[in-house]
Amino acid sequence: MSNKLNHSMSLANPDTSGISIQQKIALAIGFIGFFILILAMFNTNFPNQGLFLTLSLVLITTGIVLYANNAYLKKLKGIKNDGVWFKSISSRGVIGWLTGVGLTAFYIVLYFKAELLGLGTNGQANTGLVALFDPLSRALSGNPASQWFVYGTLYTIAIIAFGYKFILKYRHNRYQQIRTVSVIFFQLGFAFLIPEFMARLNSDSFKLPYYDLKNVWPLNYYNFEQYRIDEFINAGNIGLALLIFGVASIFIITPILTYKFGKRWYCSWVCGCGGLAETAGDSFRQLSSKKLSAWRIERWLIHTVLVFSVIMTTAVVYTYLGYDPNKYWLTKEVFLFSVAGFLTFIFVGVMIFKRKELGKDAQYGAIGYFVTIVLLIGIHVFGDGGKIFFIKAETLRSTYGFAIGSIFSGVIGTGFYPILGNRAWCRFGCPMAAILGFQQRLFSKFRITTNGGQCISCGNCSTYCEMGIDVRSYAQKGENIVRSSCVGCGVCSAVCPRGVLKLENDGLEGRINSNEILLGNDVDLMDFVNKK
Repeated sequence: MSNKLNHSMSLANPDTSGISIQQKIALAIGFIGFFILILAMFNTNFPNQGLFLTLSLVLITTGIVLYANNAYLKKLKGIKNDGVWFKSISSRGVIGWLTGVGLTAFYIVLYFKAELLGLGTNGQANTGLVALFDPLSRALSGNPASQWFVYGTLYTIAIIAFGYKFILKYRHNRYQQIRTVSVIFFQLGFAFLIPEFMARLNSDSFKLPYYDLKNVWPLNYYNFEQYRIDEFINAGNIGLALLIFGVASIFIITPILTYKFGKRWYCSWVCGCGGLAETAGDSFRQLSSKKLSAWRIERWLIHTVLVFSVIMTTAVVYTYLGYDPNKYWLTKEVFLFSVAGFLTFIFVGVMIFKRKELGKDAQYGAIGYFVTIVLLIGIHVFGDGGKIFFIKAETLRSTYGFAIGSIFSGVIGTGFYPILGNRAWCRFGCPMAAILGFQQRLFSKFRITTNGGQCISCGNCSTYCEMGIDVRSYAQKGENIVRSSCVGCGVCSAVCPRGVLKLENDGLEGRINSNEILLGNDVDLMDFVNKK
C-alpha cells in the first residue's frame, strides 16, 4: 500500500485506481484531435480542410474508444460505477468545474456569438471552425456549414463514441445495450443525416423545411409558426404529410406509445437530448440532487415551462388566423375555444377518474389548468392584430426560444452536466418530458416493480438515478415505482446487486400501491397476495 492519503473505504481494494498508461495514451490521442478544432477556431489555414476535419474526428473517436476498451474490457462484466466519487471530473472537483465552464462558454458562443466560431455573415464565406466543416456539409446537403451543422456533427460524434463506451460499461445488461444502439440510430439517421438529405432535395421550385422527424411539439416549438406552415403547404403533398405527421405525433402517436411503454420510448430510446445525457453525460448521473427541495423545484419549474409553451404556441398560432368565419373555418375564436375545450376535457377527466391516485398533485394540476385558462382569456381580450398582451407574437416566440430553447436546454442543460448531473434539462425544463410524464403517471402500463424482501439498502439505485428519484425508499417497502419524472433508463436495475428492480409493462390494476407498505402488520399479507 502506498503512503499517500487514502480516501477509499473499500476493504478489498483500499487504493483507488488511477489512470493507466494506456488510458493516458488514449486521452492524448483524443486531445490531439480536439486540438485541431481549437487551431481551426483561431483561423489556422489548413491546406486540406476535409482531411484535417476527418483526422480530428477520427482521433477524438479513437481516443474515446481506446479509453473505454482499457477501462472496461479488462474487467469482468457487472456494475462499473466504482470510483466516481474519487475522480475530480465526476465529483464536482476542479476538473469537473473547468469542464462545466468550458462547455457553458462553448454554448454561449454557439447560440449568441457564432461569428467567433467563424460563421460567415452578410454573404461572406465561413472562416475558422465553421469553415473546417464546410467540406462535410457540402457533401451531405450541398450547402456551406453553419454553426448548427458544426454542433450537430460534434453532438452526433459524442453520442456514437460515448455510446460505445456506455455499451462496454453496461455490457452485462442487454436492455442498456439495445436502448443505446437505439439512441445512436435515431441521432445519426433522423436528427443528423435525414435533415441534411432533405436540404439537398431543395431547389428554387421546391423546398422542404429543415425537419428533425423525431422532434415532437413542444420540443420543436417553432413547428406551428406561420412561416413553417407556409413551408409545409408550399412543399405540396410531402409537406402536408409532414404537417399531418407533426399533429398526429402530438395527439395520437405519443399517447399510444406512452400508454404501452411509458415515456422511456422517447426520453431513453429516441430523444437526442436524452441520448447525449445517457452517453456523454453518464459519468455525471450520480450528481443529480435527491433532496426533497430539488423535487419540489422540479415539479413547479417543469410544469411552468409546459404552461408557458402551451400559451406561447397558442398565441403565435392565434396571431395569423383570421376573424371572418365566411373566409376561414378556423377563426381566432374557434381556435381559442378549441384549445380551452380540449384542456377542460382533459382536466375534468383527470379529476373524475384519477384524482385519488394523484393526491396532492391534483391541486397543482388544478392551479396549472386555471392559470392556462385565464391566460387564454387574456389572449382573446388583449389580442390585437399581431400582438398578444401588447407584445408582438414574434417577440413572444423569440423570448421563449432564448430563455428555454437556448439558455435552459443548451447553456444550463448540457453545460452544467458536471455540476447538476446529466439530466438537468430533462428533469427541470423539458416540456416534452412534462407531457409524457403526465401521460405516464395517469394511464401508462409501465412501472418499475420491486422485491423489497431482497433489498439490502446499498443505495446504488438512488445514487445513480439521474432524475433524482430516491429509488431505495420504494424498494425497501416493496412499492412499484410510478413517477412522472422517471425516464425508464433502467440504470437503477442495472446497478442493483440483488435483482430487486425490474422494468415491466403490465395492466393498470394495482399499478400504484403507495399505501401498501409490506412491513409489520400494516397490511393483511394473505389478502394482498390473493389480490395479486
